[in-house]
Amino acid sequence: MDKLYRNEHSLSEVHESVDTMQPRKGWRRILAYIGPAYLVSVGYMDPGNWATDLQGGAQFGYSLIWILLMSNLMALLLQSLSARLGIVRRRDLAQANREIYPKFVNFCLYILAEIAIAACDLAEVLGMALGINLLTGLPLIWGVSLTVLDTLLLLWLQNFGIRKLEAFIIALVVVIGISFLIEIILAHPVLNQVMYGFVPHHLNKEALYIAVGIIGATVMPHNLYLHSALVQTRKINTDDEGIKRAIRYNNIDSAIALNAAFFVNAAILVLSASVFYTTGNTSVAKIEDAHRLLQPLLGSQLAPLLFAIALIAAGQSSTITGTYAGQIVMEGYISLRINPWLRRLITRLFAIIPAVITILIYGDDRIDALLVLSQVILSVQLGFAMIPLIHFVSDKETMGKFAISFPIKILSWLVAIILIYLNVKMVIEETAVLYQEQGNFIWKILVGLGAVFLSFLFLITTFLPLAIQRKMRKSIKLHGETPQLRALQLEENNRIAIALDFTAKDEKLIAYALAQGNKDAVFILIHVVESVSALFLGKESDDDETRKDKARLENYAMQLKQLGYEAIYELGYRNRKKEIVRIVDKNKANLLVMGAHQHRGIKDYLFGETIETVRHHVHIPVLVVNI
Repeated sequence: MDKLYRNEHSLSEVHESVDTMQPRKGWRRILAYIGPAYLVSVGYMDPGNWATDLQGGAQFGYSLIWILLMSNLMALLLQSLSARLGIVRRRDLAQANREIYPKFVNFCLYILAEIAIAACDLAEVLGMALGINLLTGLPLIWGVSLTVLDTLLLLWLQNFGIRKLEAFIIALVVVIGISFLIEIILAHPVLNQVMYGFVPHHLNKEALYIAVGIIGATVMPHNLYLHSALVQTRKINTDDEGIKRAIRYNNIDSAIALNAAFFVNAAILVLSASVFYTTGNTSVAKIEDAHRLLQPLLGSQLAPLLFAIALIAAGQSSTITGTYAGQIVMEGYISLRINPWLRRLITRLFAIIPAVITILIYGDDRIDALLVLSQVILSVQLGFAMIPLIHFVSDKETMGKFAISFPIKILSWLVAIILIYLNVKMVIEETAVLYQEQGNFIWKILVGLGAVFLSFLFLITTFLPLAIQRKMRKSIKLHGETPQLRALQLEENNRIAIALDFTAKDEKLIAYALAQGNKDAVFILIHVVESVSALFLGKESDDDETRKDKARLENYAMQLKQLGYEAIYELGYRNRKKEIVRIVDKNKANLLVMGAHQHRGIKDYLFGETIETVRHHVHIPVLVVNI
């Protein structure tokens, strides 16, 4: 198995840091599970969603509340699937993708995920800067620059553990909720009209356009990565009852947290409807316009103050969780770990640089265009996160009895089709503006090529798992006639190579190898280093992992010599398959012993790739030991 899954966990510094197995009763038991969904929920109330909520309320009053509710139910379904994946398989979505897709596809998915996280962070940077501007009058350019300092806040919070970080996020969510609760009290909405907004009804063309924007911007793709990792911060019993309990309590956690996000979004829409729609200000679509009109229309200085505070809290809470999402995709896809503060700084700079350049060149008026761009990028990425997730939680080979039921599977695919359709529609409408303009030929060509490539990648992401499952189920051809057995004498194995992957099963693998030879045989111990340093430097690598791997091989060889066997060892670097073949040929081995991990279905097909490739390139017998 890949080194990542042997030695690394999702968010390893907080992995299983919250013990849920201690004896607790009543509400104390569920409290141990509460937290991950709140970190996820802030993505559903980030500044990028405010504009559509404000515009929907200002133009159509309370009539789109049912659209918010429907989109919230869709998000709840997908987040529950993400949590289920993390609980049952103890894999986050990035790690699960890495197990099943080819390297090139995984690399593309990683790049898309990083771009989406930077785009989401861009919305949060602009939201925080705008909130600071509305609260203090500080120019946007300085507000954007100041947001880099929240890297220090995250670094400080991480010293206190995941529970304290969750408490901080919950506190920010409470601040947002209380702010809008007071705003609604000041606005005096008509309650019977608010309740009527929950009833589904026909939408005209203009309302449908806003509804598409609300639904399309609902599910944040990075949240599907995030939730599958955050649930692993809980240490649970891995028996059936323990997994059932964890799924049940995390579903409750998700329901509470996402309903809090629904309240915030609904409160923004209700506030907009109560203040702007009823007074004829139906053209309000910008956050700064809404802030400017709150005081004269409500007659209270508290209303715009709370609005700005909530905007800052929303931006700050979302940006913290974006850091974790970035860490998850980086470690899961490319097995690269860097310090969290550096990770945060890199992500933040990717968001700040385009914001600063846009403000310097075009001024503050193009901020809304940047927010739209961030939503378009998120829309492009969503399908590449949803589709694999549904495949994984539907797979009975890896999920066992915890695979989703057929009705839930149908519902999940239906939600995915709706969201992908609405997001593709949004992207097409936004990019159509580019093609309607004169000139910009280079950009038009690049966008066109990008659309073709992303379509091809989406088809691979969607249908490759199905193709693999089908191949595994193909019928076995009938055998020919039974031959006569004649050539049954073989030469003794006097040079036996053993490919070790440094798991607890090494001893069993070596024991099988020893049984194939005798005291006169030479045993060649092989291990391939796959650290980042080894990837770039090869045999010149001298990082901690390389040194430890070499020391372990030396120790194995010494122990075998003490038992009377002749043993030598050699490290390989970079490509495991090519290096095993090279070392076997170099040492003139006449038997290779390798370990398999008894995976089934898709995992067996993919994780068996190393064995399959090696056995086709060596010209000696290969003994595969199920360990």
